[in-house]
Amino acid sequence: MDPKVNIVSRSQWKAAAPRQKETLKGSAQRVIIHHTALLSCKGLRECVDHLVSIQRMHMKERGFDDIGYNFLVGGDGTVYEGRGWGVVGAHTKGYNHDSLGIAFMGNFNNDTPSKEAISSVKQLLQSGVSRGFLLREFVLFGHRDLGNTDCPGGKLYAALPQLRGTT
Repeated sequence: MDPKVNIVSRSQWKAAAPRQKETLKGSAQRVIIHHTALLSCKGLRECVDHLVSIQRMHMKERGFDDIGYNFLVGGDGTVYEGRGWGVVGAHTKGYNHDSLGIAFMGNFNNDTPSKEAISSVKQLLQSGVSRGFLLREFVLFGHRDLGNTDCPGGKLYAALPQLRGTT
């Protein structure tokens, strides 16, 4: 059963076209959770402003082909398409070719992720499995598990068990 996840598409948030796009060779084996380490947002207008500036920063300052994450989620639980399903991201050095990168919008060193955001990401993961974009036995990591970083922030990292075993 595919839980219905309402995803705001790239065209809806007026994403710039990617310079290029690389497709994953199969279903993602891992999910890597990030935070944007920026201000949190709620509501379409506020979050869209954040998305546009994150994409601009990723492409202009970091030299990425697109926004780095596959999906992003706002504080109200709205899911936004970054690179989307089945596309290689630019979120975790050395792990982008077999993973899905999901960023919670906000800084979770101090803030606690909302119940709505956690719930939406659970539904997104279930949908990814049921649609074949994500292996049923995927492994979920916080960015800090795979790199020298505090990401996804202490409070979000502490909430990761709520996202494990969602399928």
